[in-house]
Amino acid sequence: MNNNDIFKKLRVALQLRDDQIVEILQLVDFRISKGEIGNFFRNADHPKFMECGDQVLRNFLNGLVIHLRGTKENPKNPTEVLKQNKAAIQPKTSTQLTIKPTPKTDSGKKSFHSTNKKQASKIQVIEKVQFKNGKNKK
Repeated sequence: MNNNDIFKKLRVALQLRDDQIVEILQLVDFRISKGEIGNFFRNADHPKFMECGDQVLRNFLNGLVIHLRGTKENPKNPTEVLKQNKAAIQPKTSTQLTIKPTPKTDSGKKSFHSTNKKQASKIQVIEKVQFKNGKNKK
C-alpha cells in the first residue's frame, strides 16, 4: 500500500472534498492546488497521475489532526466536525418529483380513475437518478 492509497482511503472515510483537503493543508502552511490533489487520486496508468510523496501525506495528517481536534487553545470535538462535513456533502434541498396519473376519457372507454381506484390513490414518487452512460476508459 502506497501513500496514494492511504490518501484515497482517508478522503473516502472522512468524506472530504478537494477544497476541504486544500484548507486542511493550509492549516500547516502547506500550499497545494486542487488540481495537484486531483492528480493524486487518479488511476496509476493515467498520464497526469502523480505519486503522493511522504511530505504531502505527513502535512495532510498533521493538518487533519488540527482540523479534527483543534489547537490546544481552541479544542474541537471531532464528531461535530465530521457531522459538519457530512452535512456539507448532503444536498441542500431534497428534490423529489411526485407524479399523479392523469385520467384519460375517451368516448367508448371508462375513465382511468374508475378502473384503477387503488392505483390512482397511490402517489408515485420518482427519485432523481444519475445515469453513467459513458464508455469505460482504459
